[in-house]
Amino acid sequence: MRGLSFYMQASKETMEEHSLDFFMDWLDLYLNFERNPKKGIFWLDTMEFFTGLLGHPERAYRCLHVAGSKGKGSVSMMAACILEEAGFKVGLYTSPHITDFRERVALPHSFLPAQIYVDSARQLMELVDSVADDNLPAGRRPTWFELVTLFAMLCFKRAGLDWVVWEVGLGGRLDSTNVVRPECCMITAIELEHTDFLGDTLEKIAGEKAGIIKPGVPVLVAAQQTEGVREVFLKKARECESPIAFCDQVSSPSFLGYCREGEDAGMSVSISSSKFSRSVNTKLRLLGRFQADNAALACLAVKTVLPGIDEGVMERGLSKAVLPGRFELVFPVKGFGNIPVMVLDGAHTPRSVAFTMDSFKSLYGVNAGGTGIKPVLLFACAADKDVEDIAPLFRDSFSTVFLTRPGQAKASDMGRLEKAFAAAGMEYRSDPDYNAAIQDSLIEADLKGLPLLVTGSFYLLAELKKHLL
Repeated sequence: MRGLSFYMQASKETMEEHSLDFFMDWLDLYLNFERNPKKGIFWLDTMEFFTGLLGHPERAYRCLHVAGSKGKGSVSMMAACILEEAGFKVGLYTSPHITDFRERVALPHSFLPAQIYVDSARQLMELVDSVADDNLPAGRRPTWFELVTLFAMLCFKRAGLDWVVWEVGLGGRLDSTNVVRPECCMITAIELEHTDFLGDTLEKIAGEKAGIIKPGVPVLVAAQQTEGVREVFLKKARECESPIAFCDQVSSPSFLGYCREGEDAGMSVSISSSKFSRSVNTKLRLLGRFQADNAALACLAVKTVLPGIDEGVMERGLSKAVLPGRFELVFPVKGFGNIPVMVLDGAHTPRSVAFTMDSFKSLYGVNAGGTGIKPVLLFACAADKDVEDIAPLFRDSFSTVFLTRPGQAKASDMGRLEKAFAAAGMEYRSDPDYNAAIQDSLIEADLKGLPLLVTGSFYLLAELKKHLL
């Protein structure tokens, strides 16, 4: 295989000096679904093959497994923070990353020690490059995401962690993470997403997500849009003889309102359940009314695997949960000191954008009566997003709207984007040069002293953060 000769050109000292740069270049030799989506590249036999060769590092710690269409990153972080607050050493595997590859393989609030990444990368590269293509299952080379998942398994084992929370990348049944042996599975709300790969109905997509359910392993499922989706999960749980509970039947999460302290923001929630000795009452930094449901799912999962955990621990853990690019608040904004706050949110479906706008307007924008300030919007999305339904959600809420591409990695359709915003009756400034659009939106918000919302794509958020470095 090609990677070995590439790697061996770098000395151990060079590898350490440049951190993970050589590993990232090596990874780019392999098919990356996130950059180049293709059908027919999902299977588990490659993961099973390599985890066996590595001595099953995924079994070196206890774990939770999280799938779903929306909110699985938030649920994963919340559960990890609760476990960490309980005194455990906890790892967290999520995707995508915004600015730093290590965001995918980390602790809840920090990266792992640098040497762990370097040693794990070296171990994986040397093993993979030692295996001839003919000896691989079906002769297939591993994909980028499979290798990153194996890398995470090695990092977490080398770090000596107690728990790891695994977020599914895509689907569930054939996702690279689905070789782990969790103590509890969690499934968030199901939406239409990646229909070319997961199916064109909610029930088909649910079937793929249900693939993480393991024999005898408890599964907790968030409230779902249809009874048909619930039946998919019930059927799979019966087949696996796995205890299953739907969060809306065993808990009552309540959104109590948003709160601001200066430009900092949060939301108060209360979660009651017969599983708890008392209600869990806390302030979340992950915003959006739906986060109350996510918090309930995380709490119930941790309570399932650790029945004696104290409600106070859950409250403190939830209050510390934050994620890059999920209603992330930035203030002050480097170089633009007159912008009171910049909100970064990777929402890219009509439902997620609606949740983002609900939170944003409640905290920083126009109120229901049409009064208040009108902030600035910077929006970009990939070509496959439902911009016709997304654009009207921004109507009458912003003084200036900037449209652009999400970056180099994702294909976009500027013509369709412009037509959607025009059809929604909105004036906008459009520029396919995302660096120029980013700069213009920052200048506009700075000159007028207005909040800035940047949304539509995690890739846009990554470009903005690089722009501000």
